[in-house]
Amino acid sequence: MTKKDICISLALMCLWGFNFSAIKLGAMQTDPILLTALRFTLAIFPAIFFVRKPPEAARYLIAYGLIFGLGVWGMMVWSINLGVSAGMAGLLLDMSIISSLVIGYFLFKEKVSPNKLFGAALAVVGLLLSLVLTDGSVPLRALPLTLIAALSWSLMAFVVKKSKTRHVFAFSVWGMLFAPLPLILFAYISKGTQPFLDLPSQLNGQVWFSILFQAYPTTLLGYWVWNKLTIKYPLSTMAPFTLLTPIFGLIGSVVFYNEGVTLIKLLCFALILGGMAVSQWQPKKVKVLNRQPI
Repeated sequence: MTKKDICISLALMCLWGFNFSAIKLGAMQTDPILLTALRFTLAIFPAIFFVRKPPEAARYLIAYGLIFGLGVWGMMVWSINLGVSAGMAGLLLDMSIISSLVIGYFLFKEKVSPNKLFGAALAVVGLLLSLVLTDGSVPLRALPLTLIAALSWSLMAFVVKKSKTRHVFAFSVWGMLFAPLPLILFAYISKGTQPFLDLPSQLNGQVWFSILFQAYPTTLLGYWVWNKLTIKYPLSTMAPFTLLTPIFGLIGSVVFYNEGVTLIKLLCFALILGGMAVSQWQPKKVKVLNRQPI
């Protein structure tokens, strides 16, 4: 990679990491599901008028929007609303290592290598260790939501892979078209009309900053830059950068919310991120040349 692209990749991981702090800013003041619906509504319009619709079947776009909107970010923002710290949110999302392993094995018949199993085991130990944190950064009532978000992240990757799309950015933009409505319906079914009645009075400057930060730099700009880099470089080159997102997420939470960093929390990060790194490691094959006797 060029030095310029390395710096761009690092800046993008910082942006995505700090996004969890921006999410918390809005999620603590308004309904988390409606907050997410507003994020995707603004991310879609007016961008969708400038991006050509991809040729993939509508069922893939609908599935992507539902899973990405409600499954990943709806559940993750809700968990932050229930008390998951901005520093731990990004780390717990990396538990997708487990569901990705299961989905890859059963749906794509992918071979499960020893390093993937070992990486998954490290991540599970890190998750279990997070349950003993006493600072309230991982409340038990919110943990199922983070795990649903992690599972949804893997399902989203499954949908993209199944669609065989070659238009990743267009697929993402048009797929997000199907995110706001399920989020709005879910908010109404689960909480009735009260969140909608409260919303206008809650849309202060901080909440609008949270929505706009999530919609434009994080979603549209972030995914556009990421897709360009993943086209330019092998996925094995880009994937390790994603390990930095939870680290920047923790830094942002420490700076903006004074989140405490204990030895146990650092160990959780080491185990889960270490598990991700181990699972992505691909040993280079060494070719052995048979020398002819002289």
